[in-house]
Amino acid sequence: MLGDPPWMPHPVRLIGAAISLGERRLRTGLERRDLRNGAMLAVAAIAMSAACAWVIVAGTARIAEPLGAVAATLIAWTTLALRGLDDAAREVQRALESNNDARARSALPALVGRDPVALDRAGMIRATVESVAENTSDGVLAPLLFLFVGGPVAAIAYKAVNTLDSMIGYRDERYLFFGRAAARIDDAANYLPARLTAICLIAAAQFVTGRASQALTICRADARDHASPNAGYPEAAVAGALGIRLGGAAIYGGEVEHRASMGVAERDPSVADIAATRMMMKIAAATAFGLLACARFMIVRALA
Repeated sequence: MLGDPPWMPHPVRLIGAAISLGERRLRTGLERRDLRNGAMLAVAAIAMSAACAWVIVAGTARIAEPLGAVAATLIAWTTLALRGLDDAAREVQRALESNNDARARSALPALVGRDPVALDRAGMIRATVESVAENTSDGVLAPLLFLFVGGPVAAIAYKAVNTLDSMIGYRDERYLFFGRAAARIDDAANYLPARLTAICLIAAAQFVTGRASQALTICRADARDHASPNAGYPEAAVAGALGIRLGGAAIYGGEVEHRASMGVAERDPSVADIAATRMMMKIAAATAFGLLACARFMIVRALA
Protein backbone atom coordinates (compact mmCIF):
# COMPACT_ATOMS: atom_id res chain seq x y z
CA MET A 1 0.00 0.00 0.00
CA LEU A 2 2.79 2.45 0.87
CA GLY A 3 5.38 1.47 -1.73
CA ASP A 4 9.05 0.64 -1.24
CA PRO A 5 11.03 2.70 1.29
CA PRO A 6 12.96 5.14 -0.95
CA TRP A 7 15.97 5.25 1.37
CA MET A 8 16.62 1.50 1.31
CA PRO A 9 18.56 -0.32 -1.47
CA HIS A 10 16.05 -2.60 -3.19
CA PRO A 11 17.03 -6.29 -2.99
CA VAL A 12 16.01 -6.88 -6.62
CA ARG A 13 18.64 -4.38 -7.79
CA LEU A 14 21.29 -6.19 -5.77
CA ILE A 15 20.13 -9.57 -7.05
CA GLY A 16 20.14 -8.23 -10.62
CA ALA A 17 23.69 -6.92 -10.22
CA ALA A 18 24.83 -10.33 -8.98
CA ILE A 19 23.14 -12.07 -11.92
CA SER A 20 24.77 -9.68 -14.40
CA LEU A 21 28.17 -10.38 -12.85
CA GLY A 22 27.54 -14.12 -12.98
CA GLU A 23 26.50 -13.94 -16.62
CA ARG A 24 29.65 -12.07 -17.59
CA ARG A 25 31.77 -14.70 -15.86
CA LEU A 26 29.88 -17.86 -16.83
CA ARG A 27 28.21 -17.47 -20.23
CA THR A 28 30.47 -18.91 -22.93
CA GLY A 29 28.32 -19.37 -26.04
CA LEU A 30 28.87 -23.15 -25.90
CA GLU A 31 25.57 -24.99 -25.57
CA ARG A 32 26.36 -27.72 -23.05
CA ARG A 33 28.62 -25.52 -20.95
CA ASP A 34 26.05 -22.72 -20.90
CA LEU A 35 23.32 -25.15 -19.87
CA ARG A 36 25.44 -26.24 -16.89
CA ASN A 37 26.74 -22.78 -16.01
CA GLY A 38 23.29 -21.21 -16.29
CA ALA A 39 21.90 -23.79 -13.87
CA MET A 40 24.78 -23.09 -11.48
CA LEU A 41 24.11 -19.37 -11.63
CA ALA A 42 20.39 -19.85 -11.01
CA VAL A 43 20.91 -22.10 -7.98
CA ALA A 44 23.64 -19.84 -6.57
CA ALA A 45 21.59 -16.64 -6.99
CA ILE A 46 18.55 -18.14 -5.28
CA ALA A 47 20.55 -19.72 -2.46
CA MET A 48 22.63 -16.62 -1.79
CA SER A 49 19.56 -14.35 -1.81
CA ALA A 50 17.78 -16.56 0.71
CA ALA A 51 20.92 -16.89 2.82
CA CYS A 52 21.46 -13.13 2.94
CA ALA A 53 17.87 -12.56 4.05
CA TRP A 54 18.21 -15.24 6.73
CA VAL A 55 21.50 -13.80 8.03
CA ILE A 56 20.04 -10.30 8.25
CA VAL A 57 16.90 -11.42 10.08
CA ALA A 58 18.65 -13.91 12.37
CA GLY A 59 21.54 -11.54 13.07
CA THR A 60 19.36 -8.59 14.02
CA ALA A 61 17.12 -10.87 16.09
CA ARG A 62 20.16 -11.97 18.12
CA ILE A 63 20.80 -8.33 18.95
CA ALA A 64 17.16 -7.75 19.91
CA GLU A 65 13.93 -9.53 18.99
CA PRO A 66 12.12 -6.29 18.01
CA LEU A 67 15.03 -5.37 15.75
CA GLY A 68 14.76 -8.75 14.04
CA ALA A 69 11.04 -8.18 13.53
CA VAL A 70 11.73 -4.79 11.96
CA ALA A 71 14.35 -6.29 9.63
CA ALA A 72 12.00 -9.10 8.62
CA THR A 73 9.21 -6.62 7.96
CA LEU A 74 11.39 -4.37 5.81
CA ILE A 75 12.63 -7.31 3.73
CA ALA A 76 9.07 -8.59 3.31
CA TRP A 77 7.96 -5.06 2.39
CA THR A 78 10.32 -4.92 -0.59
CA THR A 79 9.03 -8.19 -2.07
CA LEU A 80 5.50 -6.87 -2.70
CA ALA A 81 5.16 -4.57 -5.71
CA LEU A 82 1.48 -3.61 -5.61
CA ARG A 83 2.02 0.12 -5.09
CA GLY A 84 4.77 0.40 -7.70
CA LEU A 85 2.74 -1.56 -10.24
CA ASP A 86 -0.36 0.51 -9.57
CA ASP A 87 1.57 3.80 -9.84
CA ALA A 88 3.13 2.79 -13.17
CA ALA A 89 -0.25 1.79 -14.63
CA ARG A 90 -1.88 4.96 -13.30
CA GLU A 91 0.77 7.08 -15.04
CA VAL A 92 -0.12 5.52 -18.40
CA GLN A 93 -3.82 5.84 -17.65
CA ARG A 94 -3.58 9.56 -16.81
CA ALA A 95 -1.55 10.27 -19.93
CA LEU A 96 -4.12 8.54 -22.13
CA GLU A 97 -7.00 10.29 -20.35
CA SER A 98 -5.41 13.63 -21.22
CA ASN A 99 -4.85 12.42 -24.82
CA ASN A 100 -1.09 12.73 -24.36
CA ASP A 101 -0.02 9.61 -26.25
CA ALA A 102 3.63 10.66 -26.23
CA ARG A 103 3.70 10.78 -22.42
CA ALA A 104 1.90 7.43 -22.28
CA ARG A 105 4.56 5.88 -24.52
CA SER A 106 7.34 7.29 -22.34
CA ALA A 107 5.66 5.78 -19.25
CA LEU A 108 5.10 2.33 -20.77
CA PRO A 109 8.68 0.98 -20.38
CA ALA A 110 8.14 0.93 -16.61
CA LEU A 111 5.48 -1.72 -17.25
CA VAL A 112 6.25 -3.61 -20.45
CA GLY A 113 9.22 -4.74 -22.50
CA ARG A 114 7.65 -4.26 -25.92
CA ASP A 115 8.44 -1.30 -28.17
CA PRO A 116 6.05 1.54 -27.20
CA VAL A 117 6.64 3.41 -30.47
CA ALA A 118 4.97 0.56 -32.36
CA LEU A 119 1.78 0.77 -30.26
CA ASP A 120 -1.30 2.77 -31.09
CA ARG A 121 -3.71 3.93 -28.38
CA ALA A 122 -5.55 0.59 -28.18
CA GLY A 123 -2.23 -1.24 -28.15
CA MET A 124 -0.99 0.81 -25.20
CA ILE A 125 -4.18 0.05 -23.29
CA ARG A 126 -3.88 -3.68 -23.98
CA ALA A 127 -0.19 -3.72 -23.06
CA THR A 128 -0.90 -1.98 -19.76
CA VAL A 129 -3.80 -4.29 -18.91
CA GLU A 130 -1.75 -7.39 -19.77
CA SER A 131 1.18 -6.20 -17.67
CA VAL A 132 -0.96 -5.43 -14.63
CA ALA A 133 -2.72 -8.79 -14.95
CA GLU A 134 0.50 -10.81 -15.26
CA ASN A 135 2.35 -8.85 -12.59
CA THR A 136 -0.54 -9.20 -10.16
CA SER A 137 0.76 -12.75 -9.96
CA ASP A 138 4.52 -12.20 -10.31
CA GLY A 139 4.78 -9.00 -8.30
CA VAL A 140 2.04 -9.32 -5.69
CA LEU A 141 0.33 -12.66 -5.09
CA ALA A 142 3.33 -14.93 -5.71
CA PRO A 143 5.62 -13.20 -3.18
CA LEU A 144 2.64 -12.94 -0.82
CA LEU A 145 2.16 -16.71 -1.03
CA PHE A 146 5.86 -17.32 -0.36
CA LEU A 147 5.75 -14.90 2.58
CA PHE A 148 2.96 -16.94 4.16
CA VAL A 149 4.79 -20.21 3.47
CA GLY A 150 8.33 -19.29 4.49
CA GLY A 151 8.52 -15.68 5.59
CA PRO A 152 10.89 -13.09 4.10
CA VAL A 153 13.56 -15.70 3.34
CA ALA A 154 11.22 -17.62 1.02
CA ALA A 155 9.87 -14.40 -0.48
CA ILE A 156 13.38 -13.13 -1.30
CA ALA A 157 14.22 -16.52 -2.81
CA TYR A 158 11.16 -16.13 -5.04
CA LYS A 159 12.24 -12.62 -6.07
CA ALA A 160 15.59 -14.09 -7.09
CA VAL A 161 13.75 -16.69 -9.20
CA ASN A 162 11.63 -14.01 -10.83
CA THR A 163 14.61 -11.71 -11.46
CA LEU A 164 16.58 -14.56 -13.03
CA ASP A 165 13.71 -15.27 -15.40
CA SER A 166 13.29 -11.61 -16.35
CA MET A 167 17.02 -11.23 -17.08
CA ILE A 168 18.12 -14.52 -18.65
CA GLY A 169 15.03 -16.73 -18.98
CA TYR A 170 14.52 -16.09 -22.70
CA ARG A 171 14.34 -18.43 -25.66
CA ASP A 172 16.47 -16.34 -28.00
CA GLU A 173 19.88 -17.38 -29.28
CA ARG A 174 21.73 -15.69 -26.42
CA TYR A 175 19.83 -17.33 -23.56
CA LEU A 176 18.29 -20.49 -25.02
CA PHE A 177 20.70 -22.69 -23.08
CA PHE A 178 22.17 -20.35 -20.48
CA GLY A 179 18.74 -19.26 -19.23
CA ARG A 180 16.91 -22.56 -19.53
CA ALA A 181 17.25 -23.55 -15.87
CA ALA A 182 16.15 -20.09 -14.72
CA ALA A 183 13.05 -20.29 -16.94
CA ARG A 184 12.12 -23.77 -15.72
CA ILE A 185 12.54 -22.84 -12.06
CA ASP A 186 10.37 -19.77 -12.61
CA ASP A 187 7.68 -21.92 -14.27
CA ALA A 188 7.63 -24.23 -11.24
CA ALA A 189 7.65 -21.40 -8.68
CA ASN A 190 4.73 -19.62 -10.36
CA TYR A 191 2.53 -22.65 -11.00
CA LEU A 192 0.36 -22.26 -7.88
CA PRO A 193 0.54 -18.44 -7.60
CA ALA A 194 -0.68 -17.94 -11.19
CA ARG A 195 -3.73 -20.10 -10.61
CA LEU A 196 -4.43 -18.51 -7.24
CA THR A 197 -4.19 -15.12 -8.94
CA ALA A 198 -6.69 -16.16 -11.60
CA ILE A 199 -9.15 -17.32 -8.93
CA CYS A 200 -8.81 -14.06 -7.00
CA LEU A 201 -9.11 -11.94 -10.15
CA ILE A 202 -12.26 -13.81 -11.14
CA ALA A 203 -13.71 -13.09 -7.71
CA ALA A 204 -12.65 -9.44 -8.00
CA ALA A 205 -14.28 -9.20 -11.43
CA GLN A 206 -17.70 -9.70 -9.87
CA PHE A 207 -17.24 -6.52 -7.82
CA VAL A 208 -15.62 -4.43 -10.56
CA THR A 209 -17.30 -5.44 -13.82
CA GLY A 210 -19.93 -7.99 -12.75
CA ARG A 211 -18.39 -10.50 -15.19
CA ALA A 212 -17.00 -13.22 -12.94
CA SER A 213 -18.66 -16.00 -14.97
CA GLN A 214 -17.24 -14.65 -18.23
CA ALA A 215 -13.80 -14.32 -16.62
CA LEU A 216 -13.96 -17.95 -15.52
CA THR A 217 -15.12 -19.11 -18.96
CA ILE A 218 -12.33 -17.30 -20.81
CA CYS A 219 -9.74 -18.43 -18.27
CA ARG A 220 -10.73 -22.06 -18.73
CA ALA A 221 -10.85 -21.72 -22.52
CA ASP A 222 -7.76 -19.63 -23.32
CA ALA A 223 -5.25 -19.73 -20.44
CA ARG A 224 -3.45 -22.85 -21.69
CA ASP A 225 -2.93 -21.32 -25.14
CA HIS A 226 -0.36 -18.86 -23.77
CA ALA A 227 3.30 -19.69 -24.45
CA SER A 228 3.93 -19.47 -20.71
CA PRO A 229 2.42 -22.24 -18.56
CA ASN A 230 1.42 -19.60 -16.01
CA ALA A 231 1.01 -16.09 -17.46
CA GLY A 232 -2.09 -17.02 -19.43
CA TYR A 233 -4.20 -17.60 -16.31
CA PRO A 234 -4.33 -14.04 -14.91
CA GLU A 235 -4.33 -12.50 -18.41
CA ALA A 236 -7.21 -14.66 -19.63
CA ALA A 237 -9.18 -13.98 -16.45
CA VAL A 238 -8.81 -10.22 -16.94
CA ALA A 239 -9.67 -10.47 -20.65
CA GLY A 240 -12.92 -12.22 -19.76
CA ALA A 241 -13.65 -9.79 -16.95
CA LEU A 242 -13.32 -6.80 -19.30
CA GLY A 243 -14.81 -8.31 -22.45
CA ILE A 244 -11.79 -7.44 -24.59
CA ARG A 245 -9.16 -9.44 -26.44
CA LEU A 246 -5.60 -9.56 -25.13
CA GLY A 247 -2.46 -11.11 -26.55
CA GLY A 248 -1.69 -11.34 -30.24
CA ALA A 249 1.35 -9.92 -32.04
CA ALA A 250 3.77 -7.70 -30.10
CA ILE A 251 7.08 -6.11 -31.09
CA TYR A 252 10.12 -6.67 -28.86
CA GLY A 253 13.46 -5.21 -29.87
CA GLY A 254 12.24 -4.67 -33.40
CA GLU A 255 11.10 -8.27 -33.83
CA VAL A 256 7.47 -9.39 -33.97
CA GLU A 257 6.48 -11.99 -31.38
CA HIS A 258 3.21 -13.79 -32.05
CA ARG A 259 1.32 -14.76 -28.91
CA ALA A 260 -1.98 -16.49 -28.44
CA SER A 261 -5.08 -14.30 -28.30
CA MET A 262 -7.16 -14.47 -25.13
CA GLY A 263 -10.74 -13.37 -24.71
CA VAL A 264 -13.48 -12.26 -27.07
CA ALA A 265 -13.43 -8.72 -28.47
CA GLU A 266 -16.92 -7.63 -27.46
CA ARG A 267 -15.77 -4.01 -27.85
CA ASP A 268 -12.65 -1.92 -28.38
CA PRO A 269 -10.35 -1.38 -25.39
CA SER A 270 -10.83 1.87 -23.48
CA VAL A 271 -8.79 3.77 -20.91
CA ALA A 272 -11.37 2.75 -18.30
CA ASP A 273 -10.10 -0.83 -18.70
CA ILE A 274 -6.81 0.18 -17.08
CA ALA A 275 -8.65 1.61 -14.06
CA ALA A 276 -10.80 -1.53 -13.84
CA THR A 277 -7.73 -3.79 -13.98
CA ARG A 278 -5.98 -1.78 -11.28
CA MET A 279 -9.02 -2.14 -9.04
CA MET A 280 -9.24 -5.89 -9.71
CA MET A 281 -5.57 -6.20 -8.77
CA LYS A 282 -6.18 -4.52 -5.41
CA ILE A 283 -9.26 -6.60 -4.62
CA ALA A 284 -7.47 -9.77 -5.71
CA ALA A 285 -4.53 -8.95 -3.43
CA ALA A 286 -6.84 -8.36 -0.47
CA THR A 287 -8.72 -11.57 -1.24
CA ALA A 288 -5.51 -13.59 -1.45
CA PHE A 289 -4.25 -12.08 1.79
CA GLY A 290 -7.45 -13.09 3.57
CA LEU A 291 -7.41 -16.62 2.12
CA LEU A 292 -3.74 -17.19 2.95
CA ALA A 293 -4.08 -15.74 6.45
CA CYS A 294 -7.03 -18.04 7.19
CA ALA A 295 -5.21 -21.06 5.74
CA ARG A 296 -2.07 -20.37 7.77
CA PHE A 297 -4.08 -19.81 10.94
CA MET A 298 -5.94 -23.11 10.52
CA ILE A 299 -2.76 -25.05 9.71
CA VAL A 300 -0.86 -23.64 12.66
CA ARG A 301 -3.80 -24.31 14.96
CA ALA A 302 -4.13 -27.89 13.70
CA LEU A 303 -0.42 -28.52 14.28
CA ALA A 304 -0.38 -26.92 17.72
